[in-house]
This record gives sequence, C-alpha cells and structure tokens, in this order.
Amino acid sequence: MITTFRRRAAAATAAAALAFGLVSCADDAGTSAEGNGATETIQVEDNQGTQTVALPLDSVISTDNRTFRTLEDWGVELSAAPVGLMPENLGYKTDDSIVDLGNHREPNLEAIVAAEPDLIINGQRFAQYYEDIKALTPDTPILDVNVREGEPFDEELRRQTRLLGEVFGKEDEAEELVAEFDESIQRVRDAYDPEDTVMGVITSGGNVNYAAPGSGRTLGPAFDILGLTPALEVDNATTDHQGDDISVEAIADSNPDIMLVMDRDAAVGPAEGEEYVPANELLRDSAALRNVTAVTEDRIIYMPQYTYVDEGIQTYTEFFNALADALEQD
Repeated sequence: MITTFRRRAAAATAAAALAFGLVSCADDAGTSAEGNGATETIQVEDNQGTQTVALPLDSVISTDNRTFRTLEDWGVELSAAPVGLMPENLGYKTDDSIVDLGNHREPNLEAIVAAEPDLIINGQRFAQYYEDIKALTPDTPILDVNVREGEPFDEELRRQTRLLGEVFGKEDEAEELVAEFDESIQRVRDAYDPEDTVMGVITSGGNVNYAAPGSGRTLGPAFDILGLTPALEVDNATTDHQGDDISVEAIADSNPDIMLVMDRDAAVGPAEGEEYVPANELLRDSAALRNVTAVTEDRIIYMPQYTYVDEGIQTYTEFFNALADALEQD
C-alpha cells in the first residue's frame, strides 16, 4: 500500500496569465509587502472585482484554509485566523499571538475588527461571511480568494497561489508551487491507464462513503484534473464533507481497480462519543470490500493526514505525486 508522500522538484515552466492579476498603481510594478517601508498601493482582481491594497502590510488576517501553508512557508505573520481549523502540523496552530476567530459554525467576527487588519484574505469555510466581514471592516481591503463554483479546480488553485505571490512579493515562490503542482499532474497522466477504473471514498465516523467524481468533496476534482475513469457515477451527488450515502456494497460492486481515500477524522478527530478508526483499518476489515480489485492488488492511495483542513496546492501536489509513485510501480 502506498502511504508515503514525497515531493519532487519541479522543472516545469510557469503557466499562463493570472485570473487574479495584479496591476500596480505605483511607478515600480514590482513593489511588494517586502519593500523598503514606503507606503504605496497596488490593485488586485479577486472574485469581487478590483481591490486596492496599501503596502507594506502590518496586520494580515486569513480565513481560508487553502492559504495557511503557503502564507506560513513565506513567513507571513497573521494577526488573526480560525486557528481551530488549522492542521496540527502547522506552526500557526501554536502561535499564541494569532487571535482565534473560532470556526465557521461559531465565528468570532468581532475579533477581526480588534485585530485592526490592513488586509483580510477570505474564502473556503468563511466565504459565507464575506458581507458580514465587509460590514464590520468597511475601510479594509478584503480579498475573496474562494474557489469559484463551476471553474476548473486546478486553475483556481493556481490563480489563488499567484495572487498571494503578487501581494506578498513571492512571485517566484508562487511559480515554483504552480510548477510542482503541474508536474505532479503530468506524472499521473503519463502513468495512468484509462482502462483502470477509480473510486474516491471519504472515511468518517467509522463509515466508508462515496466521493463523486467532479463534485465530491476534495477527491472529486481529481477525476477531471487527472483524467481518471470513474468506477461509479450517481445522480445528484453531494459535495458534503462526509461524502455520499452510497452503500459499501454498491462501492464494492463497482469493483474499482484503484481507490483514492481521504480520512476526514485523521484531521479533525471523530465526533463526540465515537472512536476513531483509521481509514486503512476500515478498508482492510470491510467484508464487502474484501474481493475488490483495488484491495486485493493493494492499489489504495491515501491523501495526506491533514487534507481535510489543508486543501491547498501543496496537499494536492503531495497526493498526486503519491498516486504517480504507485502507478509508476505497476
């Protein structure tokens, strides 16, 4: 079973132009938050239109889980964030200087005002609070970087990464992330045989649930990005974090050649009163799945442990490389 995830250095060149493009209002278009301390402004295009950001930035807030790893890797200090939604392996998680905004079910939006932000990066679980945050901080630029419904997910990850790179003066680093991501995709496409059918599942609460191609949470976009052949397709599939309520017997009957797995509870723990059962144990001990080709041939690839709260470009790159490793060994 392939459970080791490793990164490979990218040699790919940068992809095309930004949807989240940046246009400088200053004479020097390369000026960034890492500048010489002089105040100037830049204009960026996000989901809501043109936003004006004053540089340098002293107080930055982000609510979008997909941005946390990138911002931390680039040394961006956050003044506030939903700390409880961060993965355990992120340094921000234990940084007491970051004001905790709570989770998306019970957010403490007033804490955003107290942090006196120069910039708010909003998206994913907090996307629903855009108007509330805007009302509380009318003079603060808010970058809506949420993945847009109906747009290719991989393109959305690229443009989000590039936008962050422009704002924080990390254009080269952003292009490296995009190039690594693109290379991981190409590796899978080169190694994958379309005759092999693929099943995505999400494990949670001791259950094995179906993740629909295209629309399913986290794993769904992988089918379109990588050109995978679904083992099973159903009507009116959900984007729910626990997957679709399709019986494990139906999953078994589709007899996938390859299974892709996200262990939700590995990232956030089980619900109160429930015992955590790792995904590999659930699949190993399932009588219904015992004779499935993916199980008998040990072709099960797991997403990184904290994927559910870390769905950024690095996580997908890591996962796609793990899948490519498995396919290249066949």
